[in-house]
Amino acid sequence: MVKFEEANIRYFRNIFVCRSCKSKIRAPNLKVLAGKISCRKCKGKTLRPKRKK
Repeated sequence: MVKFEEANIRYFRNIFVCRSCKSKIRAPNLKVLAGKISCRKCKGKTLRPKRKK
């Protein structure tokens, strides 16, 4: 999808998507895995990494 590594990092690194409302959140991996990050819109804690097409 992306041609160079800087763009790949910018598009996919530390970006997560809420499973219920589909909003994007930029947060560190370890905080998401620990459950400390919640969605701004629906306050849900179920997040997934942004999908690479």
